[in-house]
Amino acid sequence: MADEELAKDLGLVSALAIGIGTMIGAGIFVLPGVAAQTAGPVVVVSFVIGGLVAMINALSVSELGTAMPKAGGGYYYINRALGPMFGSIAGMGDWMGLAFASAFYSIGFGQYLNVFLPLPSVAFLNSFQVGALFAGAVFVGVNYIGAKETGGVQTAIVLILLSILGVFSVVGFLSFDYGTLVGSGGIAPTEEGFGAILPATALVFVSFLGYAKIATVAEELKNPGRNLPLAIIGSVALVTVVYAVLVTVMLGIVPWPDLSTDAPVAQVAEISFPGGLAGVAAAAMTLGALLATASSANASILASARINFAMGRDRIVTNWLNEIHPNYATPYRSILVTGGLIIVFIALLGQDIAVLAKAASVLHLVVYALMNAALIVFREADVPEYDPDFTVPFYPITPILGAVLSLGLVAFMDAIEIALSGAFVVAAVLWYFVYARSKTPREGVLSSYIRNRQETMPDTVVDAADAVAPNGGGEPTIMVALSNPRTERALVTLAAALASHRGGRVLAAHVVTVPDQTPLDVATDGAVETSENLLAEAEADADTFDVPIETQTILSHRAFEEVFDAAKAHDTDALVMGYGGARLAGGRAESALDELAHDLPCDVLVFDGATFEIADILLPTAGGYSSALSAEVATSLQETLGANVSLLHVADEESTGREFLTDWADSHALADATMLVETGDVEAAIERHAQNHDLVLIGATERGLLSRIVRGSLALEVLQQVETPVLMAERPDERSLWERLFGR
Repeated sequence: MADEELAKDLGLVSALAIGIGTMIGAGIFVLPGVAAQTAGPVVVVSFVIGGLVAMINALSVSELGTAMPKAGGGYYYINRALGPMFGSIAGMGDWMGLAFASAFYSIGFGQYLNVFLPLPSVAFLNSFQVGALFAGAVFVGVNYIGAKETGGVQTAIVLILLSILGVFSVVGFLSFDYGTLVGSGGIAPTEEGFGAILPATALVFVSFLGYAKIATVAEELKNPGRNLPLAIIGSVALVTVVYAVLVTVMLGIVPWPDLSTDAPVAQVAEISFPGGLAGVAAAAMTLGALLATASSANASILASARINFAMGRDRIVTNWLNEIHPNYATPYRSILVTGGLIIVFIALLGQDIAVLAKAASVLHLVVYALMNAALIVFREADVPEYDPDFTVPFYPITPILGAVLSLGLVAFMDAIEIALSGAFVVAAVLWYFVYARSKTPREGVLSSYIRNRQETMPDTVVDAADAVAPNGGGEPTIMVALSNPRTERALVTLAAALASHRGGRVLAAHVVTVPDQTPLDVATDGAVETSENLLAEAEADADTFDVPIETQTILSHRAFEEVFDAAKAHDTDALVMGYGGARLAGGRAESALDELAHDLPCDVLVFDGATFEIADILLPTAGGYSSALSAEVATSLQETLGANVSLLHVADEESTGREFLTDWADSHALADATMLVETGDVEAAIERHAQNHDLVLIGATERGLLSRIVRGSLALEVLQQVETPVLMAERPDERSLWERLFGR
């Protein structure tokens, strides 16, 4: 079949649909009744203020999104600017905030489900919680097996919701009565009067979560410099107007003390629509509410997995959490952990929906405040690669105001939500110092800025920067094992490109194999001059990437095994080596004996080629364990060498293959790659497409040793058959002896 490229360009309408669809959920279908009990009719002002706070933050998100269109969104910006300690707070805060939000959406789903299907109470759970637990389990299951909304489905959902709510507003306006709106006590009849506005704003702010999600798909947008800010700011503006109109109409039809706290939209529809249409209208509103809450919950769970991937790449959380399911190609462990949190939140906190709403809001508000601080750091540190297409107006007033308003709104939360959120922030800081600080190698722009100006900075500021700086072994180390001058430049180029992308260094080791009959100390003199010449060439090649390089000569009777020992001793992050032919156990990087005896010391890349002049990369993937490493390498070469990446997946059916490849690319920061989907023979497809590329990047086989002896190995066959240079990637993987022999 002909090559097929899946266009990943999203237009402005699709981007708007992402933001609007994520925001119009339980916030408007559930909260008006709850919030009205807090503030009375003046709650309309609370929704408007919430929209204004969101709008100011949306300006900052727009600038950050056009400057760094990366997966992970707010976490990514904060981690790069403020460093991994604040990155831990942002990542954990976003993760927990999404779990609270998903629990909130699930409760909203359960409330409207009870309109159609009254459910019983079970033990300490009320009927809403029972419905929410069912919904939460379904949403987690959907994400577990990999089903997701496409851009077209999301757009359709948004259009249906806006149509339903538009008809509701028009008909409701015909029944609107100003006297009902103000009642006998005026527009601020509660005991707190106008002082209830901001506490109610804190409650309803969860209705505005989601616009930042648009920034996570910035790489897929047409003309992101224009469309990204238009989509983010436009979605917030439209949703704010929709909320203000709808809540005003509702309170002008049903007096605020009588407005339902469970299904207010269905209640108002039943009253405002005439005669026989009342029941139909209430049913339509209920269906709309179910659709909206399901869409928002599903999107939140999906977003949480992307955040975990981003944190895993930076080693703030273990990549164990992000292991890909062998059949569904989803990060199933991350989804299950998130699902478990959602179930716990529904069961323990679901009887008071306001707690879930505020807990979700306060964690996101903390992240928004940090995002505004990150923007200021990027601007003031004058980071060369920070070049946004959109800039916030009235800098620095806008980001400062965004941070102040976000944290100020937290003050109007109740003690329980502040305590819950504070506990998660403390837990994130403890996690950083106990686990992540020794793992993550990258410090933030702020820390680098301070530590590079120690002479002009106050000692207390420098000490604080030193106290929180990561100590994950210093810079990432990419070790390259050299033994042949013919392939030296290719291997060093690959290692230097990886080191440049990761902000690390190269350790070039010349491996000299000495015959068993010759003592190592005798061989030293003859090997020194040859080694010095080779390593000098390696230093010169690494200089073109402006990365630090160290050199080392290794003399050994068992050169292959000594390379792995050296990689372990130097705590390297990745090892680059040439193809060892028969020393490789058929499609894996280690020998057969090593494979059975122990795990690899680090990520290993085996290159079969004499030159490394790469413009077009072919990355075949079936979602295996080492495919994540292949994606990281492809991203490194894409950004450092300007290489074009094509993803290839061979499936039984083209539609399922397209869905898998799109999901996989989204999860591995390769959404802008060319997509090639085929059916038929895998080896033939790879061999055919390899002819049009400069490099085939393939993950190591997952078959066991005995299985490979009998059935062969795709990775080995590709290495042996294609004329295009091949780079095989293998990531360390804990496997039992049974799995080593027979595969998973």
